[in-house]
Amino acid sequence: MCVCVTFIAIVDGAITTVALPSIARQFQLTTAALDGVVVVYPVCLAMAIPASAWLVERFGAKRVLLTALGAFLGSSLLCGAAADLGQLVASRAVQGLSAGLLFPAASSLLFSTFNSWEQVRISRYMIIPQQIAPAAAPMLGGLLVDHLSWRWVFYVNLPLGLPAVVFGALFLAAHRGHRPGRFDLTGLLLSAAALGSVMFGVSEGPNRGWSSPSVVAALVLGAVLLTAAIVFELRVAEPLLKLRLFADRLFRDTNLINLVGLVPILGAMYLGPLFLQQGQGRSALESGTSTFPEAFGVLLTVQIAGVLYSRVGPRIIIGCGLAMVSAVLLLLATCDQDTGLWTFRAYMFLLGIGMGGVFMPTTVASLATLSRKDLAQASTLNTVVRQTGGAFAPAAVTTALVLSTPTAAAANPPVTAYQHAYLALAALAAATAVFAFTIPDGPARAAARRTTASGGGNAPAPSRRHHEEAH
Repeated sequence: MCVCVTFIAIVDGAITTVALPSIARQFQLTTAALDGVVVVYPVCLAMAIPASAWLVERFGAKRVLLTALGAFLGSSLLCGAAADLGQLVASRAVQGLSAGLLFPAASSLLFSTFNSWEQVRISRYMIIPQQIAPAAAPMLGGLLVDHLSWRWVFYVNLPLGLPAVVFGALFLAAHRGHRPGRFDLTGLLLSAAALGSVMFGVSEGPNRGWSSPSVVAALVLGAVLLTAAIVFELRVAEPLLKLRLFADRLFRDTNLINLVGLVPILGAMYLGPLFLQQGQGRSALESGTSTFPEAFGVLLTVQIAGVLYSRVGPRIIIGCGLAMVSAVLLLLATCDQDTGLWTFRAYMFLLGIGMGGVFMPTTVASLATLSRKDLAQASTLNTVVRQTGGAFAPAAVTTALVLSTPTAAAANPPVTAYQHAYLALAALAAATAVFAFTIPDGPARAAARRTTASGGGNAPAPSRRHHEEAH
């Protein structure tokens, strides 16, 4: 269930870009005029995330997950049936709000159902949609647009999502919600407005320019609102976002790694297609098939990391993973106009091997020292951090390209600009790797060993309720 939900939401966030030229022709607009179709999704997603923990605690993860998925599928239908740009943007906004509840609800359901040892095993499967979806989305979108129409990039969510709704309604065990306290409306307004403003500024900065009045205003407003939200949430007795969880060093450090470490990782995934298509003049198909090997590297490493997690701990795995990411980015910085596709594919496979040592251990370790009652809040904060890091990645890449490109060649950056961007990402990955080797992972290792002794190996299998909630 959670694998399906994650796959659908990630694909929807990535597939729309492929359809923009076709949508522009349909509505007789320029592609630039459709910017709102792309930007409104991450902005609304970020605005919805703060409320997710309270909703999960109040109504239960199952009810929130199924309701959000139903709203997501309904808005997908409306997106496909949109008669004009206004309807499409409005429906896309509902999609983003729904996705903002889907990710934390799915994570909360998983991590409240399974212990630390089981979480490591489950993460091996959860990594599959997280890696396959971004790579498959452009190819799937191209096929749908070419052979059907742009509307099918939204309609495709229905045959994937409706069976998940039916399955979840029938087989997911209900988690009864409890009264988490008075709803923190002020905290919601401050945090949602702050995250929405920051996400808009970061998303639009590369397109409109960082000195654009709208971008500067959004970033300044977001910073002010974010500061106000932090001060308010730390003072209120029943906060919407339990920022006090960051007092736990392991939770704080792993989230910092996610925030900063995702920039070089996702930045490399964003930069690869640009280098191949603009720097080398390759086709979209060649680009897609050349970046896809990264997913195989991730899937391989996650299996190994799952076995080693309780033995060596997340600190060594994460640090080595980021160090390898940095090394591979240095290799990618040597690519030029004559670099062959198979060389690039080999580098992407190696990059995936390094990435696989980062994703699963940081997520599992971040929750190792927290109580079960805080899991919904922790999952929400994790999602906020990951979404923010994901938004910074393309912004960092685009900024690096602009700084390395002469003004006269702004539309077509030279190969050296891509090389400099890879070097900048490598430096950031190396710095994050050094920090990763300092995290205190003793409690995470101890938790994994305890649950391995009691729940793994020859221990009894998880209960029927656990299996129902997992699937």
